[in-house]
Amino acid sequence: MTQVDFYLLPEGNESNRIDFACRLAETIWRKGHRLYIHTGDEQQARALDEKLWSFKPDAFIPHGLIGNQPPSPVEIGWQEDPGDHHDVLLNLDLKVPMHFSRFQRVAEIIDDSEAVREPKRADWKFYKERGYPVRTNDMRQK
Repeated sequence: MTQVDFYLLPEGNESNRIDFACRLAETIWRKGHRLYIHTGDEQQARALDEKLWSFKPDAFIPHGLIGNQPPSPVEIGWQEDPGDHHDVLLNLDLKVPMHFSRFQRVAEIIDDSEAVREPKRADWKFYKERGYPVRTNDMRQK
């Protein structure tokens, strides 16, 4: 069954959310996992693609937009089809993607903005009502 982790951030802005997503993507990749990052739209996917090249001067995360050849260990997309990914999903969309249950793990990032907090509360409820194991990682204390 898919394990769902929510990461609670102290700040309420998109920039902090994207910075944390980059750090989390690096951690997931360094642990040897394949990662699919699901965004809300193509614009967010392309912005994240650019950010992953520059978020940390000494970091290299092999990544690209889904569908690029050859495939990368970290792929970013906004479409309903995540390709052949089944390992880890990092969901940056404000709703649960239909394909979430094909993944071993799902990561959701919540910042302190109303625009993110309210939809992610609904997502939390969605996962819990369906019996998925949900864990909270409170990054506000770190």
